[in-house]
Amino acid sequence: MAKKGFRTESDSMGKMEVPSSAYYGAQTARAVENFPISGETLPREFIKAMGMIKLSAAETNMELGNITKKVGNAIVKAAKEVIDGKLDEHFVVDIFQTGSGTSTNMNTNEVVANRANEILGGKIGDKSLVHPNDHVNYGQSSNDTIPTAMHVSTLVSIHEELIPSLKHLEKALSKKARLFDNIVKIGRTHLMDATPIRLGQEFSGYASMVLHGIKRLENAKESLSELAIGGTAVGTGINTHRKFGMNVAKKISKLTKVKFKEAENHFEAQASKDAIVETSGVLKTIAVSLMKIANDIRWLGSGPRCGIGEIILPAIQPGSSIMPGKVNPVIGESVTQVSAQVIGNDAAITIGGQAGNFELNVMMPMMANNILESIRLLSKVSVVFVDKCINGIKADKQRCGEMIEKSLAMCTSLAPIIGYDEAAAIAKEAHKTGKTVREIALEKKVLPEDELSKALDPWSMTEPSS
Repeated sequence: MAKKGFRTESDSMGKMEVPSSAYYGAQTARAVENFPISGETLPREFIKAMGMIKLSAAETNMELGNITKKVGNAIVKAAKEVIDGKLDEHFVVDIFQTGSGTSTNMNTNEVVANRANEILGGKIGDKSLVHPNDHVNYGQSSNDTIPTAMHVSTLVSIHEELIPSLKHLEKALSKKARLFDNIVKIGRTHLMDATPIRLGQEFSGYASMVLHGIKRLENAKESLSELAIGGTAVGTGINTHRKFGMNVAKKISKLTKVKFKEAENHFEAQASKDAIVETSGVLKTIAVSLMKIANDIRWLGSGPRCGIGEIILPAIQPGSSIMPGKVNPVIGESVTQVSAQVIGNDAAITIGGQAGNFELNVMMPMMANNILESIRLLSKVSVVFVDKCINGIKADKQRCGEMIEKSLAMCTSLAPIIGYDEAAAIAKEAHKTGKTVREIALEKKVLPEDELSKALDPWSMTEPSS
């Protein structure tokens, strides 16, 4: 007899005690017992995708005559509740579980089956009306549902969250590029003074980096759109109808408003996770871009009196518990931390991608969690970066002008006129004496004053000479 608050259920390995109120069953309870690892479960986006798979599979199986409409419609209703997040508390399996994700697939099958039983007037734990394997999982295997859920959740999250967030960021950076295009400042290479650049040009480079990231994501969509569903155990499609995968893919496309199709080769779709590895690489590239942009903005805004200080960042919170009045570039720091996490997630995904042993990859839950976390973090931090930092950035035009006149790199525009060696000598003397390039050039009378003024015009140095 089960102890109070529990019921007794059985799976192929024997009896298990399951919490009375839980919609999951024996196999899920066994997995909870086996994997007390992180205390974290797979993300909501992934569970939602699993619900879509079970709903689409039930509709397809009814159409193919594999299950009755009574059973199928109950499964559809229960799966809809999974999609809507109404049963999230019953998805309890740790991320770090069986590498195929079988425990999560069975968690889904048991939750949907038990809820469907309830809908039909039965009791939780009674498999006589709706069975988790025979009905909910009909025509499927963990080996094709889990990679399918990975692709669906990843592509939908990119489409609905990440691309809109990156477009928001690109738009804000482009706006600043236009606003700052009349402000000339000193350029820097190797962290050292270089020839002048317009602040707007600098920001246009940031905007272009983000735009290229969006394009890379668009290119990754094609491989993510292929679904493993229909391959069942090893890619052969054993125990399923040859039209099952195609029909389920069509139904998922309708549910998500994102185009999916059955995989061209099921053996590739199940044995490798190359599409996930590829996409994670794109996310890493975007993270590297954001790291560069955030760090540049932090440095350009450093000061306020003893740093570069060419831009003024919005002050959003006190920066120190001991130094009164100190304000730090905290949003940029948040961006860089997210970037580091995404790069770390990609390293784990890269290792996971190498775990395609023969006909199945066995690191899928970790890979699914990491890629969805990367998408979520990049999506959220991009919006915060815009709303709490980029939109409020102002240029210190006076500071930009002062820095240009001090720069020794101003002699670059003299080199085509007076020769590299003589220009270098002027730069060295200016550095030694503390004077400007303009002052030394005037003293040496290397050019008439009007010609020198034209040659040392900072604006003209920001564009090709002819």
